[in-house]
Amino acid sequence: MLRFLSRVAFICNLCFLLVSFSQWLPQFPDSALTSDIVVLGWIVAISVNIFINLILLSMFFLRRLRKTGVPVWLAAVNFVFFALQLTILIINRNLR
Repeated sequence: MLRFLSRVAFICNLCFLLVSFSQWLPQFPDSALTSDIVVLGWIVAISVNIFINLILLSMFFLRRLRKTGVPVWLAAVNFVFFALQLTILIINRNLR
């Protein structure tokens, strides 16, 4: 289950990148797909990342990360995305 959720988090993180980069596009297209990407990128990605990173960090400290079946590169990438998401949320909150 952790492998599946880690992959879901990775896909949502890619949506987060799309939404973040769309702010610099002159005109972002409006469609149902666009709204799905925004929801996956801003809401689902953060929620799933909190859950996955807490579990994987606890497994890391218990030295059982390899037993979860989650590749180390995927856990590291999801953690970097989580740190980036927190940073962007803090910056956006301070700008308001």
